[in-house]
Amino acid sequence: MIKKIFKYFLYFLLLISIGILYLSYFGIETKRFNQFIKKEVLKVNAQTSIEIKDVKILLNISNFSIDLKTYEPNLVFKNKKIKLKNIKTNFSLGSFLKKEFAIKNVVISTKENNLKEVISFIRVYQNSPELFIFNKMIKNGTLVTDINLNFNDKGKINRDYSIKGSVKKANLRLLNKQVIKNINLSFDIKDNEYLINDSKFEFNQIKLLSNKIKITNLNKYFLIKGDLKNPESLFNSELLSVFFKNNFEKLGFKNLNFSSDSSFSFRLNNKFKLSDINIKSKINLKELEYKLHNLKLKSYIPNYKGLLKLNDHKIILAFNKDQISFTGSGKLFIDKISDKIDYDIFFKDGDYIFNTKIEINNNPLLIKFLNYNKEKNKKSSLEAKGLFKKNKSLIIDRILFEESENKILLEGVSLNENLKINYLNNLELDVLNEKEKYNKISLKKNKKNYEFKGKIFDASNLIERILESNNNDGVSSIFNDFNSNISVKIDKTYIDKVSYINNLTGSINFTKNKINKLNLESNFSNNKKLTLTINTNKDNERITTLFSSYPKPLVKRYKFIKGFEEGVLDFQSIKKNNTSKSLLIIDNFKVKEVPVLAKLLSLASLQGIADLLTGEGIRFTDFEMTFSNKDKLMTIDEIYAIGPAISIMMSGYIESEKLVSLRGTLVPARTINRTIASIPLIGGILIGKKAGEGVFGVSFKIKGPPKNLKTTVNPIKTLTPRFITRTLEKIKKK
Repeated sequence: MIKKIFKYFLYFLLLISIGILYLSYFGIETKRFNQFIKKEVLKVNAQTSIEIKDVKILLNISNFSIDLKTYEPNLVFKNKKIKLKNIKTNFSLGSFLKKEFAIKNVVISTKENNLKEVISFIRVYQNSPELFIFNKMIKNGTLVTDINLNFNDKGKINRDYSIKGSVKKANLRLLNKQVIKNINLSFDIKDNEYLINDSKFEFNQIKLLSNKIKITNLNKYFLIKGDLKNPESLFNSELLSVFFKNNFEKLGFKNLNFSSDSSFSFRLNNKFKLSDINIKSKINLKELEYKLHNLKLKSYIPNYKGLLKLNDHKIILAFNKDQISFTGSGKLFIDKISDKIDYDIFFKDGDYIFNTKIEINNNPLLIKFLNYNKEKNKKSSLEAKGLFKKNKSLIIDRILFEESENKILLEGVSLNENLKINYLNNLELDVLNEKEKYNKISLKKNKKNYEFKGKIFDASNLIERILESNNNDGVSSIFNDFNSNISVKIDKTYIDKVSYINNLTGSINFTKNKINKLNLESNFSNNKKLTLTINTNKDNERITTLFSSYPKPLVKRYKFIKGFEEGVLDFQSIKKNNTSKSLLIIDNFKVKEVPVLAKLLSLASLQGIADLLTGEGIRFTDFEMTFSNKDKLMTIDEIYAIGPAISIMMSGYIESEKLVSLRGTLVPARTINRTIASIPLIGGILIGKKAGEGVFGVSFKIKGPPKNLKTTVNPIKTLTPRFITRTLEKIKKK
């Protein structure tokens, strides 16, 4: 009997074992658990329910639980459905027997669902401000996901959950109303950590790629790290406004075309505001245009028209807390002519710190105040290091320009927005200018004052401006509110292409950017002196004097006078409120050829005097010219010259490069002498004692553009009283 009972017991154990093995391996399908599962789902959240077909049951002996699996169920909430592939859950028999929450684990695999509806479903279980805002931002797209949830005894989801899946064709509307389109990605979500892999999306028609983006929830904000790539494309500047406070185009940039490989990190708070942005990028810049109208570079670069263009640049970019730096090199185009540029630029709060080198080989370069002109297709380089401030001022630590044997070095320079110098610490020049004259000089700051010294200096332009009494375009115009004293010591100073002076010494005092006082002296190679002084009196009148016992180098610059010899030059000028009144006196000189004067003599049929112009020259004992200058208008009150052969008086005006208008009287010296001798008998002066003996000369007019002057002459029988008076004055001074 005992044997039979034992035998049946073994059979029972065998059947149970087989049943357990069958349930563990194959399981069974039933609908008996459907209502139980629905009740358990409702316990988690009363707003959701589930539609279930058959449930497959598998026994899990290891943890005394049952694995339940159902295919193609639907999660239902708010009259919406989330379509699923299957649901797997682990049902604890121990918890069930203890009447505790029995579901320990749920694994959900979904079909393709509307992304917006999935987010709405998640909000049923975990409604946060972030999910609310994110739900508003999502416009469309689909989601496929696998969800693994573990529950505690009270039915709450443990923090060891994981959600994996993919998003396709989603659109995300940002808070600034811009849209990220065609988002495709895969993701892996764990507690407080979100991984986004293999993402692709479009922003303002720009295709962007990312291998990995990691988002960490740090309660007060999200920390986002990742990489980003974009193929070569025309970049809309609005994209950069995501990272910059202002639109990038407002900084002057446009037509941005590049490809990049970047890594980035930033914080995103609960209100979706960005902070602590860090970006590192390798950029292949195909094209970038930069408008820079505020700097008047055209005076230095004739080709410049307010637009710089970069092509084919390799750039390393770093962005950190509103600070951005660029290190790169490539082609720089100015008016379709390219050169090469290397640069290191740091941008912060509107200021640019720069360190750059430009190979200016193909573009021309002009430095007017030095008479220097670098022609096209001539190799040169420009190195510059400094700071361009948001108030449009420029601080230069160092500029070095080199071309062949030419060298310009500037150190410690501050310029305002009009490129005028606020201060300068050091300037060194070793330059051969367009007049083929070297400038080997230096200007160095010594406390508040400067020392201007050197071996060779070409001052021809400076002398010309002083003679014209017009310093508006002089050396001082490159400074802004300059107040200093400059001591001068130059071994050799050229005043024209051939002539030079030795041992130029003295000082120049500037007040409010104008010469207040100047005192310079030197010697010509023939030991004759040249002195120049400028003084400002109490009435704010600037008085300029120039004396030369060898005026030939100063006079011969005027093209209408040829063969000037001998003489002494004395020039005086008084200037106030941009208007100058001047007197130029030259004594005891002769000229070999005066083209306009020769034409007058020829028309007057004074053949004997005209012949002198091709001989030894016409000698003058006195020459005086009184005139005034205002802007580009020279008004000649009087030019009077007297000599053994002829005398001349004229007046008029000259509008620079536009119009010349002169009129006057020319008389042979013999006629003048006879007239002066007859002064006591006034009637004899006007009529003559004998027939044909009256005063004879020429009145003339010269008028027209400088390159197309027209001359008219008329014989005269009577001299004007003014001519006679001026002649008497000169004779009395002898």
